[in-house]
Amino acid sequence: MRIDLSGKTALVTASTQGIGAAIATGLAQAGASVGINGRSVGSVTAAMEKMGTGTEGALLAAPGDVTTDEGLAQVTQALPHLDILVNNLGLYEARPALEIDDAEWRRYFETNVLSAVRLTRAYLPGMIDQDWGRILYIASDSSVAIPAEMIHYGMTKTALLAVSRGFAKAAAGGGVTVNSVLAGATHTAGIEEFVYQLVDKQLPWEEAQRAFMREHRPLSLIQRLIEPEEIANMVVYLSSPLASATTGGALRVDGGYVDSILP
Repeated sequence: MRIDLSGKTALVTASTQGIGAAIATGLAQAGASVGINGRSVGSVTAAMEKMGTGTEGALLAAPGDVTTDEGLAQVTQALPHLDILVNNLGLYEARPALEIDDAEWRRYFETNVLSAVRLTRAYLPGMIDQDWGRILYIASDSSVAIPAEMIHYGMTKTALLAVSRGFAKAAAGGGVTVNSVLAGATHTAGIEEFVYQLVDKQLPWEEAQRAFMREHRPLSLIQRLIEPEEIANMVVYLSSPLASATTGGALRVDGGYVDSILP
């Protein structure tokens, strides 16, 4: 089964590192021209230089902070037309529930949810007009198994499931699909910092990872962190013509963590 995205243009938000970079690389390897997004020109340029070799599709600079009107305008001017939109931007941090103030609740919602809604409003009409498109939201197992240590993050990922399902209905009846991907705890630079917020900082990384999974993600069936490329594989498939009958769904790449047949 070969996935060919030649001739398609994609945008992956927050794609200078981690899961976003892996998704952007996977789409480009399948032949898509991929917009690399970060808040600064410097971070985007550095990421493009790092991932530029070995991809069939072109890498396109799309810098801009999509949580702001100015940044959104920058991105849409750089990429006025898209075939594939991957809303990957998200922030997370462990915080006791009763210590999360109103400003933090708003910051998480505006960053993790509202930025994706704005981008969807910007690009979905064009996809509907051409009768082909793919919109994806990178959600989390935390959307259905809210973590006690970061309920504000879990809330935003639950909201993305609703947003995804709702926009799938808005695009119904044509060639546009809208889905969310439930990613499990993934091995990125950011997760290492997060893990050490919850386990003994003196532990070597391999021991710390095992302790984190044992103490905080005990239901994981693979009993390890997921690699970014494993998330990217699902996204590349859902972005392709092969996934034409999959829409309005929440697809899991969670290592079996959520103890349910359905999300």
